[in-house]
Amino acid sequence: MIHIREAVIVEGKYDKIKLSSIIDGLIIETHGFGIFKDKEQMALLRKLAATRGLLVLTDSDGAGFVIRNYLSGCIPKSQIKHAYIPDLFGKEKRKDKPSKEGKLGVEGVPVAVILEALKKAGVCCEEGEAEKKGPPVTKADLMAAGLSGGDGSAEKRKQLQKRLGLPEKLSPNGLLQIVNATMTREEFFQKVESL
Repeated sequence: MIHIREAVIVEGKYDKIKLSSIIDGLIIETHGFGIFKDKEQMALLRKLAATRGLLVLTDSDGAGFVIRNYLSGCIPKSQIKHAYIPDLFGKEKRKDKPSKEGKLGVEGVPVAVILEALKKAGVCCEEGEAEKKGPPVTKADLMAAGLSGGDGSAEKRKQLQKRLGLPEKLSPNGLLQIVNATMTREEFFQKVESL
């Protein structure tokens, strides 16, 4: 596994599953064209772009480029990188037939192709970044802070997410990913105490 500093933006859950087996990093789905209407998610992406940078890895079909161009118009150039997979024709294993354009998406291309695309994009693959940042916030920390597994925890979590400018529908696991990507453990507990 390689560690990528930037938040990696993909189109859907199968792309995220594929990348999760290759990289150690924050992976965010756009839910396809859902990104066009989701203001909360765009606010989150802007925040991540400012703190970590974004790496866009969409399919090489027309829809992938529409999403890529939309993100490029919303995020400053200095905060966004692009990784491109080549046009490979075929069909993903889970599908009955090829896509409209007949191209494989991120989920269907070989791992070596994705690694080459990441290399060409010049992403920051840092070793030891987690050690520099300190220990991560864990699920046990969420429970201890009253943000998970208890009476009123969902409401308290929503309050924290609102204060942090995060989407309301974020799951506890999603909250953990974002918190560990954008702040230290100490910063997290300071935010929780201020609720």
